[in-house]
Amino acid sequence: MEPTKRELREVKRIIKRKGNQRLRRQLRQTLAENPDQANDAEFDYGRYRSSSLNGMDHDATRRRSS
Repeated sequence: MEPTKRELREVKRIIKRKGNQRLRRQLRQTLAENPDQANDAEFDYGRYRSSSLNGMDHDATRRRSS
């Protein structure tokens, strides 16, 4: 059975929350270890990336009539 739109939205919400938590934790750690270069720190969301879920609900309810 395919997941419903509500389930897909919930999954995306969870992934985004986990990614944000990971980002904040890594920024705090970088600031504690190396405060001079914490401003330039880069972050990779890895498996908590939600970009693959963007635009997942393109069905008739989301289409606009021209």
